[in-house]
Amino acid sequence: MKVLVPVKRVIDYNVKVRVKADSTGVDLANVKMSMNPFDEIAVEEAIRLKEAGKVDEIIAVSIGVKQCQETLRTALAMGADRAILVVASEDVHTDIEPLAVAKILKAIVDEEQPGIVLAGKQAIDNDMNATGQMLSALLGWSQATFASEVNIEGEHAVVTREVDGGLQTIKVSLPTIVTVDLRLNEPRYASLPNIMKAKKKPLDEKTPGDYGVDTAPRLEILSTTEPESRKAGEIVGSVDELVEKLKEAGAI
Repeated sequence: MKVLVPVKRVIDYNVKVRVKADSTGVDLANVKMSMNPFDEIAVEEAIRLKEAGKVDEIIAVSIGVKQCQETLRTALAMGADRAILVVASEDVHTDIEPLAVAKILKAIVDEEQPGIVLAGKQAIDNDMNATGQMLSALLGWSQATFASEVNIEGEHAVVTREVDGGLQTIKVSLPTIVTVDLRLNEPRYASLPNIMKAKKKPLDEKTPGDYGVDTAPRLEILSTTEPESRKAGEIVGSVDELVEKLKEAGAI
Protein backbone atom coordinates (compact mmCIF):
# COMPACT_ATOMS: atom_id res chain seq x y z
CA MET A 1 0.00 0.00 0.00
CA LYS A 2 1.18 3.51 -0.81
CA VAL A 3 0.84 6.46 1.55
CA LEU A 4 0.74 10.04 0.31
CA VAL A 5 2.00 12.80 2.61
CA PRO A 6 1.44 16.47 1.67
CA VAL A 7 4.06 18.79 3.22
CA LYS A 8 4.11 22.59 3.31
CA ARG A 9 6.97 25.08 3.52
CA VAL A 10 6.26 27.60 6.29
CA ILE A 11 8.11 30.06 8.50
CA ASP A 12 10.01 28.07 11.12
CA TYR A 13 8.00 27.85 14.34
CA ASN A 14 10.92 29.29 16.34
CA VAL A 15 10.94 32.51 14.31
CA LYS A 16 9.04 35.58 15.49
CA VAL A 17 6.76 36.57 12.63
CA ARG A 18 6.84 40.22 11.60
CA VAL A 19 4.33 42.11 9.51
CA LYS A 20 5.46 44.30 6.59
CA ALA A 21 5.45 48.04 7.19
CA ASP A 22 2.74 48.53 4.54
CA SER A 23 0.50 45.82 6.14
CA THR A 24 0.35 43.85 2.89
CA GLY A 25 1.49 40.62 4.52
CA VAL A 26 4.18 38.88 6.52
CA ASP A 27 7.83 39.79 5.96
CA LEU A 28 9.67 36.74 4.57
CA ALA A 29 12.99 38.44 3.76
CA ASN A 30 15.91 36.42 5.20
CA VAL A 31 13.49 34.38 7.33
CA LYS A 32 14.22 30.74 8.13
CA MET A 33 11.69 28.40 6.53
CA SER A 34 11.02 24.76 7.41
CA MET A 35 8.47 21.98 7.13
CA ASN A 36 5.12 22.61 8.79
CA PRO A 37 5.36 20.81 12.19
CA PHE A 38 2.08 18.93 11.73
CA ASP A 39 3.27 17.69 8.33
CA GLU A 40 6.52 16.54 9.91
CA ILE A 41 4.47 14.40 12.30
CA ALA A 42 2.55 12.99 9.31
CA VAL A 43 5.83 12.03 7.60
CA GLU A 44 7.05 10.34 10.78
CA GLU A 45 3.82 8.36 11.10
CA ALA A 46 4.08 7.22 7.47
CA ILE A 47 7.63 6.01 8.14
CA ARG A 48 6.49 4.12 11.25
CA LEU A 49 3.71 2.44 9.26
CA LYS A 50 6.29 1.39 6.66
CA GLU A 51 8.63 0.08 9.36
CA ALA A 52 5.70 -1.93 10.76
CA GLY A 53 5.14 -3.51 7.33
CA LYS A 54 1.78 -1.80 6.77
CA VAL A 55 3.00 0.48 3.96
CA ASP A 56 5.23 -0.24 0.95
CA GLU A 57 5.96 3.25 -0.39
CA ILE A 58 5.85 6.81 0.96
CA ILE A 59 5.29 9.68 -1.49
CA ALA A 60 5.81 13.25 -0.25
CA VAL A 61 4.04 16.07 -2.10
CA SER A 62 4.50 19.82 -1.84
CA ILE A 63 2.57 22.56 -3.65
CA GLY A 64 4.01 26.07 -3.83
CA VAL A 65 7.24 27.71 -4.96
CA LYS A 66 10.42 26.04 -6.24
CA GLN A 67 12.03 26.45 -2.82
CA CYS A 68 9.65 23.74 -1.57
CA GLN A 69 12.29 21.33 -2.92
CA GLU A 70 14.14 21.86 0.36
CA THR A 71 11.08 20.76 2.34
CA LEU A 72 10.66 17.68 0.17
CA ARG A 73 14.35 16.79 0.56
CA THR A 74 13.83 16.93 4.32
CA ALA A 75 10.93 14.46 3.98
CA LEU A 76 13.09 12.22 1.78
CA ALA A 77 15.93 12.40 4.31
CA MET A 78 13.52 11.37 7.08
CA GLY A 79 12.50 8.29 5.10
CA ALA A 80 10.07 9.09 2.27
CA ASP A 81 10.78 7.14 -0.93
CA ARG A 82 10.07 9.76 -3.57
CA ALA A 83 8.61 13.23 -3.92
CA ILE A 84 6.42 15.33 -6.19
CA LEU A 85 6.79 19.11 -6.35
CA VAL A 86 3.94 21.09 -7.91
CA VAL A 87 5.26 24.56 -8.71
CA ALA A 88 2.12 26.66 -8.35
CA SER A 89 3.66 30.10 -7.78
CA GLU A 90 6.82 32.12 -8.40
CA ASP A 91 6.18 34.47 -5.47
CA VAL A 92 7.01 33.19 -1.97
CA HIS A 93 4.34 35.52 -0.56
CA THR A 94 1.58 33.75 -2.50
CA ASP A 95 -0.22 31.13 -0.42
CA ILE A 96 -2.09 28.52 -2.48
CA GLU A 97 -5.59 28.26 -1.08
CA PRO A 98 -6.86 24.97 0.46
CA LEU A 99 -9.41 24.21 -2.28
CA ALA A 100 -6.78 24.51 -5.03
CA VAL A 101 -4.38 22.37 -2.98
CA ALA A 102 -7.11 19.76 -2.44
CA LYS A 103 -7.91 19.66 -6.18
CA ILE A 104 -4.24 19.13 -7.06
CA LEU A 105 -3.92 16.44 -4.39
CA LYS A 106 -7.02 14.72 -5.75
CA ALA A 107 -5.42 14.55 -9.20
CA ILE A 108 -2.23 13.13 -7.69
CA VAL A 109 -4.23 10.59 -5.67
CA ASP A 110 -6.10 9.52 -8.82
CA GLU A 111 -2.72 9.00 -10.49
CA GLU A 112 -0.84 7.33 -7.63
CA GLN A 113 -3.73 5.39 -6.02
CA PRO A 114 -2.48 5.46 -2.39
CA GLY A 115 -4.35 3.57 0.32
CA ILE A 116 -4.05 6.43 2.80
CA VAL A 117 -3.29 10.15 2.76
CA LEU A 118 -1.56 11.34 5.95
CA ALA A 119 -1.63 15.12 6.34
CA GLY A 120 -1.02 17.64 9.07
CA LYS A 121 -4.28 18.90 10.59
CA GLN A 122 -3.36 22.48 9.64
CA ALA A 123 -0.49 24.70 8.56
CA ILE A 124 0.91 27.05 11.18
CA ASP A 125 1.01 30.01 8.78
CA ASN A 126 -2.68 30.30 7.86
CA ASP A 127 -4.29 27.86 10.35
CA MET A 128 -6.94 26.96 7.76
CA ASN A 129 -7.46 23.33 8.85
CA ALA A 130 -9.41 22.66 5.64
CA THR A 131 -7.33 20.82 3.02
CA GLY A 132 -7.77 17.30 4.41
CA GLN A 133 -11.52 17.68 4.77
CA MET A 134 -11.86 19.17 1.27
CA LEU A 135 -9.77 16.35 -0.21
CA SER A 136 -12.00 13.78 1.50
CA ALA A 137 -15.08 15.42 -0.01
CA LEU A 138 -13.56 15.60 -3.51
CA LEU A 139 -12.48 11.95 -3.42
CA GLY A 140 -15.55 10.61 -1.59
CA TRP A 141 -13.19 8.90 0.89
CA SER A 142 -13.61 8.40 4.60
CA GLN A 143 -11.75 10.81 6.89
CA ALA A 144 -10.34 10.87 10.41
CA THR A 145 -9.18 14.26 11.66
CA PHE A 146 -7.06 15.35 14.66
CA ALA A 147 -5.49 11.90 15.01
CA SER A 148 -3.42 11.14 18.11
CA GLU A 149 -3.12 7.40 17.32
CA VAL A 150 -3.35 5.51 14.02
CA ASN A 151 -3.50 1.74 13.52
CA ILE A 152 -4.05 -0.12 10.24
CA GLU A 153 -6.18 -3.26 10.67
CA GLY A 154 -6.76 -5.03 7.37
CA GLU A 155 -9.07 -2.92 5.21
CA HIS A 156 -9.68 -0.38 7.98
CA ALA A 157 -7.83 2.25 9.97
CA VAL A 158 -8.55 2.63 13.68
CA VAL A 159 -7.92 6.24 14.66
CA THR A 160 -8.02 7.92 18.07
CA ARG A 161 -9.09 11.53 17.68
CA GLU A 162 -8.61 14.48 20.00
CA VAL A 163 -11.98 16.17 20.53
CA ASP A 164 -13.22 18.84 22.93
CA GLY A 165 -14.57 16.28 25.39
CA GLY A 166 -11.45 14.08 25.43
CA LEU A 167 -10.59 11.23 23.04
CA GLN A 168 -12.76 9.51 20.42
CA THR A 169 -11.82 6.24 18.70
CA ILE A 170 -13.29 5.54 15.27
CA LYS A 171 -12.83 2.90 12.57
CA VAL A 172 -12.76 4.08 8.95
CA SER A 173 -12.55 2.06 5.76
CA LEU A 174 -9.55 2.33 3.46
CA PRO A 175 -8.72 4.30 1.40
CA THR A 176 -8.94 7.19 3.82
CA ILE A 177 -7.71 10.69 4.67
CA VAL A 178 -6.11 11.12 8.12
CA THR A 179 -5.08 14.51 9.49
CA VAL A 180 -2.67 14.29 12.42
CA ASP A 181 -2.38 16.16 15.71
CA LEU A 182 0.67 17.06 17.81
CA ARG A 183 0.52 14.14 20.24
CA LEU A 184 0.62 11.42 17.56
CA ASN A 185 4.43 11.03 17.67
CA GLU A 186 7.82 12.72 18.00
CA PRO A 187 9.41 13.19 14.54
CA ARG A 188 12.93 11.84 14.05
CA TYR A 189 15.94 13.88 12.99
CA ALA A 190 17.36 13.09 9.57
CA SER A 191 20.86 11.60 9.86
CA LEU A 192 23.71 12.89 7.70
CA PRO A 193 23.90 9.66 5.61
CA ASN A 194 20.13 9.88 4.96
CA ILE A 195 20.45 13.54 3.99
CA MET A 196 23.07 12.54 1.41
CA LYS A 197 20.90 9.65 0.15
CA ALA A 198 17.91 12.00 -0.16
CA LYS A 199 19.72 13.94 -2.89
CA LYS A 200 19.56 10.86 -5.11
CA LYS A 201 15.92 9.99 -4.47
CA PRO A 202 13.47 10.86 -7.30
CA LEU A 203 11.76 14.24 -7.14
CA ASP A 204 9.33 14.96 -9.98
CA GLU A 205 8.42 18.55 -10.80
CA LYS A 206 4.93 19.35 -12.06
CA THR A 207 2.64 22.37 -12.50
CA PRO A 208 -1.07 22.81 -11.67
CA GLY A 209 -1.68 22.84 -15.43
CA ASP A 210 -0.46 19.24 -15.62
CA TYR A 211 -3.43 18.33 -13.43
CA GLY A 212 -5.90 20.76 -14.99
CA VAL A 213 -6.26 22.86 -11.83
CA ASP A 214 -6.65 26.65 -11.69
CA THR A 215 -4.91 28.07 -8.62
CA ALA A 216 -6.19 31.66 -9.03
CA PRO A 217 -7.03 32.99 -5.54
CA ARG A 218 -10.66 33.27 -4.43
CA LEU A 219 -9.80 35.32 -1.36
CA GLU A 220 -8.27 38.79 -1.13
CA ILE A 221 -6.30 39.77 1.97
CA LEU A 222 -7.10 43.40 2.67
CA SER A 223 -4.49 43.98 5.38
CA THR A 224 -2.28 42.19 7.87
CA THR A 225 -1.61 43.65 11.31
CA GLU A 226 0.30 42.71 14.44
CA PRO A 227 -1.81 41.45 17.36
CA GLU A 228 -2.32 43.90 20.19
CA SER A 229 0.41 43.71 22.80
CA ARG A 230 -0.65 42.49 26.23
CA LYS A 231 -1.05 45.08 28.94
CA ALA A 232 1.27 44.88 31.92
CA GLY A 233 -0.03 43.01 34.96
CA GLU A 234 -0.62 44.50 38.38
CA ILE A 235 0.77 43.24 41.69
CA VAL A 236 -1.73 43.25 44.56
CA GLY A 237 -0.91 43.32 48.25
CA SER A 238 -3.47 40.83 49.57
CA VAL A 239 -6.11 38.27 48.67
CA ASP A 240 -8.85 40.75 49.57
CA GLU A 241 -7.41 43.26 47.14
CA LEU A 242 -7.20 40.57 44.47
CA VAL A 243 -10.86 39.66 44.97
CA GLU A 244 -11.85 43.32 44.78
CA LYS A 245 -9.92 43.77 41.53
CA LEU A 246 -11.58 40.69 40.03
CA LYS A 247 -14.99 42.05 41.00
CA GLU A 248 -14.18 45.39 39.37
CA ALA A 249 -13.16 43.59 36.20
CA GLY A 250 -16.38 41.60 36.21
CA ALA A 251 -14.50 38.30 36.44
CA ILE A 252 -16.42 37.23 39.54
